[in-house]
Amino acid sequence: MKNDRVLKLRQALSEHDLRAMLITSPVNRRYLTGFTGSAGYVLITESHSYLLTDFRYMTQATEQAEGFTVVQHAAQVMETVKELLSSHQISETGFEQDDVSVATHKAYSENLSPLTLVPVSGIVEKLRVYKDAEELEVMQRAADLADATFAHILPYIKPGVSERELDLEMEFFMRKQGATSSSFDTIVASGVRSALPHGVASAKLVQAGELITFDFGALLDGYCSDLTRTVATQGDLAPQLREIYDIVLKAQLHALEHIKPGMTGREADALTRDIIASHGYGDNFGHSTGHGLGMEVHESTRLSKASDDILEAGMVVTVEPGIYVPGLGGVRIEDDIVITDNGIKVLTHSSKEFTVV
Repeated sequence: MKNDRVLKLRQALSEHDLRAMLITSPVNRRYLTGFTGSAGYVLITESHSYLLTDFRYMTQATEQAEGFTVVQHAAQVMETVKELLSSHQISETGFEQDDVSVATHKAYSENLSPLTLVPVSGIVEKLRVYKDAEELEVMQRAADLADATFAHILPYIKPGVSERELDLEMEFFMRKQGATSSSFDTIVASGVRSALPHGVASAKLVQAGELITFDFGALLDGYCSDLTRTVATQGDLAPQLREIYDIVLKAQLHALEHIKPGMTGREADALTRDIIASHGYGDNFGHSTGHGLGMEVHESTRLSKASDDILEAGMVVTVEPGIYVPGLGGVRIEDDIVITDNGIKVLTHSSKEFTVV
């Protein structure tokens, strides 16, 4: 079976003058093979694709990893790697330096000797930046589930409910709809806590007349969504909170209208940052405008004031400006988008109108 991802990896290996690559990252293993088990190693050579796993997963691996030769590895995995490399007369292999600790590298080297390990950084992650049609279909479903979760939680928001209760209800809903889990620790930050950009759900009780920021996503079939909406509870809301909501929404909509392929991450970030700064809140927007999204919730391609990354068709990124005023509250609004040949496609569609519940 033809595996375009393996073919692209082989091309990248040739550019590194490597004849083989050992993949140890669980995320990269699944990306290349489709294998969802919790243990395994991928070895790619110029002519063969191997998935090494243990007795528990031999049947599952054979069913899922189409086009791969599935091998039950020895107690010392590197003994099997060494045998396979030697059978192809290969004397060195690349390895994922960002996934292997110093101690593990030492053990690998000792077991592979005299074969050599060559450190390589981000070789599969760079392939993952560009989503194919199959991946985009899954990511759309993950985004749809995030939208459905937001619609589901709105009726539960009322004074006296805790942030953790809201978080738990969202988690249950996503799992009931087929998610493996949430994409990350859900942020439910109400009142003054909404000024915390990463204010994960706490025991705080929701009060009348305050903002609540929900930042969450679903991990569905191996891919993440990432959605943020901020709503208000009925009551006497401070006028400044409505002001910053309108500014953040203006900045986010402006970015969605103007982001396009060929733009740098720095230029995309400026689309939101300049508007927020022009209203006097530049110092209250301390994080980047967005980041890459895929099998992990934070991937390559950054939309930040320090990023020279070029936006290209097939990339999926978030757009999430925010304003945070300590002691008062904060607002963040976020959507997931795909960069297309001539613009963008927005994956998340929850309403961004100022909502009072």
